[in-house]
Amino acid sequence: MFTGSLNVPYGLHDRYTEGVGGDNNGSTNNDRTNYYENVPSNYLETALWMEADRMGFLLDKLDEAKFTAQRDIVQNERRQGTDNQPYGRGFEIITSQLLPESNPYSWPVVGYIADLKSAGVEDVKEFFRLYYAPNNATLAIVGDIDPVKTKQWVVKYFGELKKGAPIARPKVEPATLNAEKRVTFEDRVQVPRLYVAWPTVGSDSDDDRVLDIVAAILSEPRTARLTKELVYDKQSAANVGAFQATSENHGFFMTQITPRPNHTLTELEAAADSVIARFKREGPTAEEMTKATAGVEFGFVAGLENNLAKAEQLLNGTVFHGDAGYYKKAYAGIKSVTAADVKRVVNKYLGAGRVVLSIVPQGKLDQASKPEASKK
Repeated sequence: MFTGSLNVPYGLHDRYTEGVGGDNNGSTNNDRTNYYENVPSNYLETALWMEADRMGFLLDKLDEAKFTAQRDIVQNERRQGTDNQPYGRGFEIITSQLLPESNPYSWPVVGYIADLKSAGVEDVKEFFRLYYAPNNATLAIVGDIDPVKTKQWVVKYFGELKKGAPIARPKVEPATLNAEKRVTFEDRVQVPRLYVAWPTVGSDSDDDRVLDIVAAILSEPRTARLTKELVYDKQSAANVGAFQATSENHGFFMTQITPRPNHTLTELEAAADSVIARFKREGPTAEEMTKATAGVEFGFVAGLENNLAKAEQLLNGTVFHGDAGYYKKAYAGIKSVTAADVKRVVNKYLGAGRVVLSIVPQGKLDQASKPEASKK
C-alpha cells in the first residue's frame, strides 16, 4: 500500500504529505486496517485523490518485485517486534492457549514467518480485491474543512470506484476455559516473568469498560491493589501490570509481574492470587472507584486531543457499532460503572479458567511458577 498506484508513483504519497509538513501511515489489528494522512487543509483534495487512487488502482502497479520487498519488510517487523524482542512471544503464546486453532483470533496479526514465506503476490491481490473495496471501507475526515466542498471531492474521486464482492462479517463468540492451563517458555532474557490471562469479552460487550476499571484498581497507581502489595509493601516485584486487551468479539484480562532478585514466580503468583481473591470477596471501595473511573475517563478524553484520534473514534463507532457518535455512549458508559458492576465482573471472569505463562531464561525451567505443573 506504500509502493505507489497507477497515477501516484512511488514516493509521491510521502512528498505530498511529509513534504508539506504532514505525515501518512497505517496500522492493522485483529479487526481492521486503517490508512491515514495528516496534511494542511489546503492539501485535503490531494490526499483524497491519492487515497482513492490507491483504493482503485493499486493492483495496476503491484508486481513481484514490490511484493517481495514488502514481504521482507513484514518478516523483519515480525523479527524485531516479536521473535527478537525480550518476552516478545508472550502475547502470542497466551492467545494460542486461550483460543482453539479454529478461532480467527488465535493467530497473530503479523503472521508467522512460514506463512509469510509461503504467500504469493496473487494471494495479496485476491485479498485486496475482497477487503479493500469501497463497499468495505469507511472514510473519516476531521479538521479545518469545508463540508460541502469536501463531500464534492469525495464523490469526485471515490464515486466511480467499482464495488467488490459482498462480505459476510464473521461473528465470533467469546472464548471460555473450563480449567487452568500452565505453560513455560524459555527466552533469551535475564529475568523470568509471570503472565496470567483470563478470557473475557470483546468491545461488543458493556463489560469491556468495566474490566478497564478493574485493571485501574489493580495495577495503575502506587495505591492500586497489586502494585501496593507486591511492589511497595512486600517489595517482591519490580513491576506489575494489569489490563483488558480487547478486539471486537474477543478479549482477555491479563496480569503481568516481574520479580525482584531472590523472589520467585511461584511466590508472586500466590501473592497476586491472594490479592485478587480478597478483591472478589470485598469489591472495590468508594475511593478506588473514584480514582479508577477518573483515570480511565481522563485517558479517554486525552485520546481525543488531535484530529487523527478523533477520526479513529468516528471510524470505530461506525464500523463496529453502526454509529459514528458511539464515542458519546462509550464515554457515558465509563462514568456509569458502579462498584456492584466491578465486583460482578471480577467474580464472573477472573476465575479458575485461565492461562498461566512463565517466561524464563534459557535452561532455567526451574524458575517457572510451579514448574512441576507447567508444560514447556
